[in-house]
Amino acid sequence: MRLTVPLKAVAVLLLMGLTWLLASTLFGDSTSSLRHFFTGASEEPTSDPRPRKYKCGLSAPCPPKHLAFRLVSGAANVIGPKICLEDKMLVSSVKNNVGRGLNVALVNGVTGELLDTKHFDMWAGDVTDLLKFLRPLHEGTLVFVASYDDPATKLNDESRRLFEELGSTAVKELAFRDSWVFVGAKGIENKSPFEQRMKNSKSNNKYEGWPESLEMDGCIPLRPPLEG
Repeated sequence: MRLTVPLKAVAVLLLMGLTWLLASTLFGDSTSSLRHFFTGASEEPTSDPRPRKYKCGLSAPCPPKHLAFRLVSGAANVIGPKICLEDKMLVSSVKNNVGRGLNVALVNGVTGELLDTKHFDMWAGDVTDLLKFLRPLHEGTLVFVASYDDPATKLNDESRRLFEELGSTAVKELAFRDSWVFVGAKGIENKSPFEQRMKNSKSNNKYEGWPESLEMDGCIPLRPPLEG
């Protein structure tokens, strides 16, 4: 009878040990908080496995005096385009400033300041509105373009030429319901490296009647102030 109490204590301890081992095996690190409660031991913080994102979701930071951007064309005629600059959304459905056709943002190429945003209906609109918007651009103005639904039906020779002068190479062949994203600049000497076009092709379209949405990001150098 004298051994009953010690034996019961040993049995309880063994049961607790087995329970602990089973919990550790099944749940792994989820027992760490319990371990800390009983032992007071602190654990080294684990590194976040998710890759770090920078301005506008870029995978790496831009160099000094560069603007981070991301363009996303519209998906079919359902999901609107997005234009992000320096972690600020300039154009999006959430801001309620997107529309069918060409969605355009003008940015000061020296300061990075937003100058204006507009969308131009290239299916049923008047291309004259687009021409009036592009003709008076000042030297160094950055032009961000993201298509939505149909970017090209109303384009004429002059509007295509104006985009070519901004550095576009794809606008010459841009056609009905193509996807297009582009960054150009007034006074650019060479062709822009920031341009993508996805042709509307019945055999390759992702959506019924439309190609897949395009996404493009990068870093644009700010221009030095004009002398004089």
